[in-house]
Amino acid sequence: MASDLRQRSSVLVDGPNRAAARSQLHSVGFMPEDLRRPLVMVAHSWIGTMPCNFSHRELAQDVMQGVREAGGTPMEVNTVSISDGITMGTEGMKASLISRELITDSIELCGVGYAFDAAVVICGCDKTIPAAAMAMARLNIPAVALYSGSIAPGRHHDGRDLTIQDVFEAVGQHAAGAIDDDELAAIEMNACPGAGACGAQYTANTMATVLEFLGLSPMGSATVGATDSRKGEVGRAAGRLVMDVLERGVRPRDLLTKEAFENGIACAASTGGSTNVVLHLLALAREAGIDLSIDDFDRVSEATPLIGDLRPGGRYVALDMDRAGGTPLLASRLLEHGKLHGDQMTVTGKTIAEACADAEETPGQEVILPVERALKDTGGLVILKGSLAPNGCVVKVAGYERQLQSGPARVFEREEDAMAAVTAGQIVAGDIVVIRYEGPRGGPGMREMLGVTAALVGAGLGESVALLTDGRFSGATRGLMAGHVAPEAYIGGPIALVQEGDQITLDINSRRLDLNVEEAELAQRRAAWSPPSPNYDHGVFAKYAQLVTGAERGAVTS
Repeated sequence: MASDLRQRSSVLVDGPNRAAARSQLHSVGFMPEDLRRPLVMVAHSWIGTMPCNFSHRELAQDVMQGVREAGGTPMEVNTVSISDGITMGTEGMKASLISRELITDSIELCGVGYAFDAAVVICGCDKTIPAAAMAMARLNIPAVALYSGSIAPGRHHDGRDLTIQDVFEAVGQHAAGAIDDDELAAIEMNACPGAGACGAQYTANTMATVLEFLGLSPMGSATVGATDSRKGEVGRAAGRLVMDVLERGVRPRDLLTKEAFENGIACAASTGGSTNVVLHLLALAREAGIDLSIDDFDRVSEATPLIGDLRPGGRYVALDMDRAGGTPLLASRLLEHGKLHGDQMTVTGKTIAEACADAEETPGQEVILPVERALKDTGGLVILKGSLAPNGCVVKVAGYERQLQSGPARVFEREEDAMAAVTAGQIVAGDIVVIRYEGPRGGPGMREMLGVTAALVGAGLGESVALLTDGRFSGATRGLMAGHVAPEAYIGGPIALVQEGDQITLDINSRRLDLNVEEAELAQRRAAWSPPSPNYDHGVFAKYAQLVTGAERGAVTS
């Protein structure tokens, strides 16, 4: 193998003075000939507490086989992960977004510490995907991101597909008396049949497909399910590919242009993807040195048709998208109508246009529609600003038609109190639920609100109640929900001044979120306001709260 491919690792393992390092590497199975090849980090976040990343160790073996076949020496690296679905609605959910920074830091530390020449980063659950890309941008060594894949849908006894979204909404149905204990238990037991990330166009699948449109992952690799028999070859191919990337000298920041980010936004907008894509792409852009703002999401989404009929707003799950033709079909549809920058290069050495040139559509599929039959002429992501969100907030409009709502504020200082009110039947049609002090600093950690939003849907209030928060939403959230309200309450944003019964207006068409209270009254409230005591005064949560930026800047630590 050419010595110039080992410029990094040679410093670690070459020469008489590195004998001690080599000796320790020998003790864990690496032979002298292994250390004369490029060293490739195969990073993943296997953990025995959730399905999303449960296949990572197995998939890593396939990747490492591919690396060896192509002449490299793979070394396995492991980091942490937090399940949004399991921690949802609890204090533990605050750990999720914080883990994005920790995972990024962990991969960066290993990449520098062991002087790897290249990397394959396997990702699965929600925060591991942006963390993989952020770490790749920081290290800026030849690298490939590989999504471990979606979970297969569960099966209800009536024959319909189930995802974790159905379980959360069943909780609301159960609280409203619409289903009994046995039906709730049946949905609970059947929704998650094995390994893989949540099964629709929630945050994990949104971000995984976005990585392909950014050029960091091979086109078509993300939609192959976690337990699909093809996944092993996808992993081996990624291992072989990273050695080719190393030979070509391509680095992540070569691919992460402003146009690549616009392609990523178009991917999310065209599939009704998760609002979390805003937070994560802003964070990634910062790592890559790209000038991306929250307003870019509204601009690109407004120009992108919604053509993916995917849950939670649509009918189909992620594996249906794979069977229909996958991301190559989606890209070809958008490219045909000038909705992508087709000349953007990808990690495979092909442009986006070349990567989707051989897209194959399954006859009769209804998952990825032609642009002429778009579900909406504009995409699923909308940015609102106004007196209640001067720095912006994010709304997902895929899957429902409500464009305007005004109503009285129902104010809650934390998610648990709002959830208790919903399940107790204390929220009624026309209310606008406000959940605050859940922002990046106030939480800290910006919890997702799927428990509350799903309970509202399950209680039959999804079409009549709006919700806004300085926290986040799950990709499974549906309904009129405004998240990432900035500035957040903890630093004195206008959301901190809302009082019970205040009139609030959400206007999608005008891109406005307004608190209908006279400025003189707000001035009096502002003068009387003081921030609450922090929820944590030591440890990782306190450290994060001291360092994190606002949601409109990606909630990154700085």
